Amino acid sequence: MGTKSTAVKALRPWIASYPEGIAWNAKIDTRPVHEQVLAACAKNPAALALDFLGGTTSFGDLAKKITAFAGALQQQFGIKKGSRVALMLPNTPFYPIAYYGVLRAGGIVVNCNPLYTVQELSHITSHAGADVLVTLDLAQIYEKAEALVRAGHVQSLIVCHFPDALPLVKKVLYTVAKRKDLASISKSSVAGKVVKFSDMLARGAPPSPVVIDPQNDIAVQQYTGGTTGLPKGALLTHANIAANMSQIDHWGCGVFAPPSKVVAVLPFFHIFAMTVCMNVPLSNGTPVIMLPRFELKSLLNLLTRTRANVMPAVPTLLAALARDKSTTTEQLAGLEVVISGGAALPNEIRANFGRLSKATLAEGYGLTEASPVVCCAALRVSSKPMSIGLPIPATDIRFVDVDTQKPVGIGEDGELQVKGPQVMKGYFEDEDGDSGAFMDGWLRTGDVGHMDEDGYVFLVDRIKDLIICSGFNVYPRTIEEALMTHPAVDETNVIGVPDDYRGEAPVAYIKLKEGQSATPAQLKQFLQEKLNKIEMPKEFIFREALPKTLVGKLSKKELREDYARMKAEKS
Repeated sequence: MGTKSTAVKALRPWIASYPEGIAWNAKIDTRPVHEQVLAACAKNPAALALDFLGGTTSFGDLAKKITAFAGALQQQFGIKKGSRVALMLPNTPFYPIAYYGVLRAGGIVVNCNPLYTVQELSHITSHAGADVLVTLDLAQIYEKAEALVRAGHVQSLIVCHFPDALPLVKKVLYTVAKRKDLASISKSSVAGKVVKFSDMLARGAPPSPVVIDPQNDIAVQQYTGGTTGLPKGALLTHANIAANMSQIDHWGCGVFAPPSKVVAVLPFFHIFAMTVCMNVPLSNGTPVIMLPRFELKSLLNLLTRTRANVMPAVPTLLAALARDKSTTTEQLAGLEVVISGGAALPNEIRANFGRLSKATLAEGYGLTEASPVVCCAALRVSSKPMSIGLPIPATDIRFVDVDTQKPVGIGEDGELQVKGPQVMKGYFEDEDGDSGAFMDGWLRTGDVGHMDEDGYVFLVDRIKDLIICSGFNVYPRTIEEALMTHPAVDETNVIGVPDDYRGEAPVAYIKLKEGQSATPAQLKQFLQEKLNKIEMPKEFIFREALPKTLVGKLSKKELREDYARMKAEKS
């Protein structure tokens, strides 16, 4: 017995550090998520499922709308197993209805960030082959959807009427006071290709049965990317998504079950929120309290009104809560568990938030290709500070030397690699991406770190040049290519730098063409239509020459050193 125990500790040292009641080899449920959610709806139809700015949806109503939407997708649009349907929606009740409706119809969800530029959205929708796009009639979002149809990247739009998501009084007030914020669909240049979401639900058409093979059928094609800047479609099977939900459930020890209430201020189109803020609670029959976007006052009002006790967050959000002088301990008193993900959690933010809230603040780690959670600090008891916690149940990890690609020992730095039922099937139509993503069957994360003798994982750096701003991936090449279209720019190199608010932020180093001039304000104005707000550089730094490697490639290493030196001199 002792020998076996020692062998297990050597193979998976983290198991010995698991909190009481959690088993690494726990049974993993891989039933499709829409089946689990519909089962939760049937179990307690009168219970609260969704709260959106005070407007509520019961689990029974949620089930009716999901099935009605699925039936309409099949009958009106011919959606069947393997059909790709794009969703470009902020957090509203429309999102879970559309998401589970697509899955119930047999389709594949393709998430689109409404903040993306038309150019970015064009790549995703055309690459995925998503002919149908579900979106909102808020003008700033609808205009992008309209452009995608005009360009031929999308054939049909299903448009949700934003005021329908609001409680009655707010709906009336919004329709009167903010009508200008809504797109005029009847006057749209693509009006003939628009179907109203409400009309589809009103049909009440029952969906035809669809047989799902969880291990092989794709549920979500989630776009992510690497240093190339071109997003890749990670193919997440029904089993991948359900497995990660099950793993999180085991790890949470009831955190996501009633009577909990989960705050969804992170956007559902992001893999972290899709899994942790929506799929896990709703499959447990737990209400989800939504905000369409992060606004400090709105979030504080939500926490005060609902006394929600579980809040997945990103460090940016926690920093804003802790920094704002209007935030009070009483407003955060209902919180019991806060899970930070999407980017590294600085110790300063952890300490500042801890002064306001007694909630357990647990840092987690994941990536799109793992549906996404890989490691997490314990949610009920304390963990080692500055660690991303332990590998969650059914997950194996190893660290591999970046140069020799051989496994390293305890305490030695190497690339973090992952195996588990949550790991994606591969990338959509990208054999080169697949070969680079895996090593001997292990998913490569591109993150460098180590494990201590107790199995706790610590990250120290990233191999990739990827910049993570407020939990979102920002690709230097995207910014560089946009800058290079400016007539005065000769060379540019973009790096990520520490940022108190966003975790990281892009900074652009620029060499101008001889005899040309440009100011930071002019460059920012030039980039407004080419980059989204998250991608916009926080600084533009001009140099007469940019450092290069021996083979002539622009080098980021020297720029990072240069920026750190400049900051040190100013402080």
